[in-house]
Amino acid sequence: MLAIILMMSLGVLVAAAVAVYVAYPHRGEEMPVAPQLGDAMRKGVDALPTLEDSESRV
Repeated sequence: MLAIILMMSLGVLVAAAVAVYVAYPHRGEEMPVAPQLGDAMRKGVDALPTLEDSESRV
């Protein structure tokens, strides 16, 4: 039972992080409560490799 509760909590935390990222840093806006968290998310995403628009339409 404990394992199920921990996994569900982890899933909720990941979903919340994605929602916060999409709501603020992805659109280029500052997070109202914790701007340092938004800066950290933006730096983390900038470090990851991404496809350019022209490459993704192949």
